[in-house]
Amino acid sequence: MKLVLPALGSVAAIALFAFSTTHQAAVAVERPAYDETFEQLELFADVLARVRSQYVVEVDDSELIEDAMNGMLQALDPHSSYISPESFKDLRANNKGEYGGLGMEVTMEDGFVKVIAPIDDTPAKRAGVKAGDFITEIEGKSLLGSTLAEAVEQMRGKPGEPINITIVREGEDPLYLDITREVIKRQTVKFELKDGYGYARIAQFNEKAADGLRNAISKLQVENGGRLPGMILDLRGNPGGLLTQSVEVSSVFLDGGEVVSTRGRRADDVNVYNAEKGQMAKNVPLIVLVDGASASASEIVAGAIQDKGRGLVMGMTTFGKGSVQDVIPLRGGRDGALKITTQRYYTPNGRSIQASGITPDIFISAIPDDGEDKKRFSEASLPNAIANEDEDSEGDEDVVVEEVKIDYPPEGYEISDDYQLQQAIALLKSGDYAGKLAEAKG
Repeated sequence: MKLVLPALGSVAAIALFAFSTTHQAAVAVERPAYDETFEQLELFADVLARVRSQYVVEVDDSELIEDAMNGMLQALDPHSSYISPESFKDLRANNKGEYGGLGMEVTMEDGFVKVIAPIDDTPAKRAGVKAGDFITEIEGKSLLGSTLAEAVEQMRGKPGEPINITIVREGEDPLYLDITREVIKRQTVKFELKDGYGYARIAQFNEKAADGLRNAISKLQVENGGRLPGMILDLRGNPGGLLTQSVEVSSVFLDGGEVVSTRGRRADDVNVYNAEKGQMAKNVPLIVLVDGASASASEIVAGAIQDKGRGLVMGMTTFGKGSVQDVIPLRGGRDGALKITTQRYYTPNGRSIQASGITPDIFISAIPDDGEDKKRFSEASLPNAIANEDEDSEGDEDVVVEEVKIDYPPEGYEISDDYQLQQAIALLKSGDYAGKLAEAKG
């Protein structure tokens, strides 16, 4: 096979040269292994050259290379990907709590965009988009064959511009939604007194999450005339975010000690993250609300509260995203960035929640029981999901909700009345909180 470098003038040739020069010494020692890698790179370069010269229409080298990189990374797991320079700018804006678009967390499954969770007070949420929905078309054009980055790019645009998306939902006819784009300004923490008890909802763990929670508790204490008799932390629908913020949020309720540890593939690749001393809400009875869309940083907080016996976790089993991604800027972000899974994270008791999730102390459903088996959309449902090393999880199968006692809303109960929240308030009022907490601690 002949390597056609002059015809390429592309990233492939540069990458091959960089690989050769960077690993020259290693090749001399381990030539058989690297010879095989060189042959595969040579094959890739040959395929690219033939596509450029013989494909039925003219192609763009940069798009081909980007698609090839994404194909490689997404075959590893659903969270690893190449981020284009423009998308990298959007990502940084997102972590600061503001960006333009429709307002939902998405992933890719079966060639289409799948919604992990719509974000509160955004066009997507108001239009009725739900977790588990598939977005199959944008402006009548199928997304089949598009990358996740391409689909997200199409959904973003100038504020005020309309967009039509097609939603496919299990058991229902396709929905054609006309949505107007907005600048997504997340109110990271919402709070209020509910029947005399503190309530704070964190929408996402961006840079404003911990400060927002501390501010919320301070104002709730003042509004209540001093100490709070109980606190409800609502992490339902929260898709996660920054690991550092999950540790800071946990510090509000924990007086030091481990919050989470991360472990890579090497035995010495271990990091332990501890809460700061001086918890803000000391001895305040705490209930953490979670559901199947609570993921990543939300699960870190819920797992830490649960393992430390600091409060009760109530709701439904969480999403199960127990892996850590590093975002590595390429040439300072000028060439975009590489998002790659580097570690798993573990609760203080050493539990990996990857693909299994955090099991609540008290199971309460948001919707009435329809008598059918419930399948939850979770990390384990995603293609190429990393298995939980403590279990024989299959990453491409639906997970059936465990055979546990679930408290369902009574028939005719309005979903908007929020049965899970009402049950949390009722438990704090009842005087049974201490007993339930002792029971959960075992």
